[in-house]
Amino acid sequence: MADNLTAKATVSKIMDVLLPLLLVAVLIALNVQLLIPFVGLLLWTLILAICFYPLHRRLLGRGWSARRSATVIGTGLAALILVPTAIAAVSAASSVPKVVAAIQTGEQAIPPPPAGLAGIPVVGGKASAAWSEAATDLPAFTKKFGPQLASFTKWLLGAAAGLFVAVLLLVLAVVFAAITLAYSDKARAFTLLVLSRITGDTHHGEHYMSVIGATVRSVANGVIGVAFVQALLCGIGFFVIGVPGAGLLSIICMALGVVQVPVVLVTLPAIVWAFTAKSTTVAIVFTVWSIIAGLSDAALKPLMIGHGLEVPMPIILLGVIGGVMAYGLVGLFIGAVLLAVGYVLFREWLDVPVPANDKELPAVNAAE
Repeated sequence: MADNLTAKATVSKIMDVLLPLLLVAVLIALNVQLLIPFVGLLLWTLILAICFYPLHRRLLGRGWSARRSATVIGTGLAALILVPTAIAAVSAASSVPKVVAAIQTGEQAIPPPPAGLAGIPVVGGKASAAWSEAATDLPAFTKKFGPQLASFTKWLLGAAAGLFVAVLLLVLAVVFAAITLAYSDKARAFTLLVLSRITGDTHHGEHYMSVIGATVRSVANGVIGVAFVQALLCGIGFFVIGVPGAGLLSIICMALGVVQVPVVLVTLPAIVWAFTAKSTTVAIVFTVWSIIAGLSDAALKPLMIGHGLEVPMPIILLGVIGGVMAYGLVGLFIGAVLLAVGYVLFREWLDVPVPANDKELPAVNAAE
């Protein structure tokens, strides 16, 4: 009888523990399911808020209110995103119909391929032959490669639609980041509380919060900032010599720089176009300018990435590249933060002194 009562009491205690845990697990799973559609938006909100928090603090130090500072920062960021996008969209929308109409009416013919194109290994011969066919008989070329052109046009329209949605989401993230900055003190205190609970004390929570914030700002300055400068230099060259769709090409250069892909994929076709449509002197000057713009990231990245951090620059770059491959554009920051935190944890583990084995000390002393 006593054994039965003991067994029932044990089962009751187990149920008292397991049932609340099960309910908490279900609640967490439901919350995660609700937040999954907004993960990207929330991540970009946090990234933007972290990047512009120092500027927000400086404006507060000059006597600005939190709401005024957040409003100015949010408005400036939104304008910085929307104005170049609008310029590129207008440039593309105005140039494409003109080119299509000119080709259809015969007012503009495709120039013959440059002489050196056929000498390029592997692809030079085929590219020169296709270019020559398009230059001599464009209707036949269009009919021959109609399916490929249609699929490329469909892909281009899909990419443009995806870019438009991405811009809208980024503007929405700017709005949420401005709201976060307006309540930055409460958000910082909440983040510190969470990290302190995870790490076990406030000191380690402050340390890891500073590591995360510094890493995000380093990636923003060293990757996105350098990509913006590089795209700006390329864009100046495109607009000065009148490359068709210069605004769109500048945005493509910006995207390539962010994902750590050489902008030569864009500048090389522009250089080929310059040699076919402009004078030799202009084309050579544009080529030199494009080379300088393409190599500018090699000089700027060491100055911007990892500066003032306890994490070496190669760790940050590996995190950036791996993060982009694993998580897309937002992986720029996720990968860098994960590797930075992992590196700091590894260094702290190495710095912990290894306790000596007291039993082995007499034997060591005797041997000496």
